[in-house]
Amino acid sequence: MKTLPNFLLDDHNPADPSPWLALYLDDSSPLSDEIKQAWLTDSASPSRQFLMPVVRPLARAFIVLFQLVKALLPKGWQAPAFLHKILAEGLKAWVTPQANWMILRHFHFGSDILAFIAANAGVQIPSRPLRPMNLDDLKDNLFVQHDLNLFNFVIYLNRALHEQDRALAPPARLDLSMVNECPVQLRDMPRGRLNFIDLQTAIEIFTPTYQLLLTDNDFWRASNSLQLDETIGIYCARLTGMPEHLVMLNNKHPLVPESTLRAGYRLVLHGLSTEMLHGLLLQLKAQQAVRPA
Repeated sequence: MKTLPNFLLDDHNPADPSPWLALYLDDSSPLSDEIKQAWLTDSASPSRQFLMPVVRPLARAFIVLFQLVKALLPKGWQAPAFLHKILAEGLKAWVTPQANWMILRHFHFGSDILAFIAANAGVQIPSRPLRPMNLDDLKDNLFVQHDLNLFNFVIYLNRALHEQDRALAPPARLDLSMVNECPVQLRDMPRGRLNFIDLQTAIEIFTPTYQLLLTDNDFWRASNSLQLDETIGIYCARLTGMPEHLVMLNNKHPLVPESTLRAGYRLVLHGLSTEMLHGLLLQLKAQQAVRPA
């Protein structure tokens, strides 16, 4: 069975260079070769090239339609358990192994990053780390809980800092013990004949479903949470004294809410931003391991 993508198997042609090979070889980002290969394999898929341009405008039209439908439904109408079952089963049945792997990694890395900030800020913050080991674990309300964790973290952290009349600053020595590689492996992801839909297309498909089966408040909160990427990056930059923790975290200013029509695209940026930030912290952990305490 072929294990390498075409852009790594084909000979380089200077007259027709592969953009995927260029992005894979580029070392300006902190992503490991393994995750870059998975990300670019997914991005170079036929699904991403041919299906997503059709799906994206339809998905955005459904977002508008469902907004009108939700106006006619009872305000508190929602079906989160059904939503998470649809998401988990849909991912298992239709989505590429690379995309499913990146989705599971995202929950682990988000939990690692929040734990890093809390530990090095020196504050006690109630938390519910999310560490799914398989796609069925997502059924435990993980997508909604992910958004709740993020907003609650920002509230708890800043309240504690305000009460202590201090700001985030680098500690004497960073605690990076909670920053680790994800235990979930790509080889364990479903690989059926129908697992062909790439990450970006899958997100565009699932976003209107997310909107329909949650309350307006939950959907708006989920959409607005994407703009906290730079906020979390700033926290890490202040703790590490390294402004590169803001590199490529570009989901726009948190005080200017974006339209929910672009939520699918911005969710992809959110996932990649988390990978970038976690990769930087892993590099910092490796550097610290070779320095004396």
